[in-house]
Amino acid sequence: MENGAVYNETTEPEAKAPRRRPLGCTLQHLWGWRLPVKVVQTIFSFVAVVCEEVVYDCITCSGLYFFEFVSCSAFLLSLLILYVYCTDLYESLGEDKVQKL
Repeated sequence: MENGAVYNETTEPEAKAPRRRPLGCTLQHLWGWRLPVKVVQTIFSFVAVVCEEVVYDCITCSGLYFFEFVSCSAFLLSLLILYVYCTDLYESLGEDKVQKL
């Protein structure tokens, strides 16, 4: 008993976690024509935000403020959609929750 023969290892070796891509990037949920359309939508909404910020002076600014709100919201929401569909967050949330979102 003094040589440690009684105390054998009783647990199995720990299995290695599967290797993931950087940031969990995957394109399996947003494929075909949907991916280029979402990327173009994101680019256009960003260009709209930049174009709105270029305007320094306006006579009636209510329309410009509304355009700023809509273009900024479209940009942020399209980024969110790209992030959810192109990362592992889709599997983490589950398809039913993504559809509700």
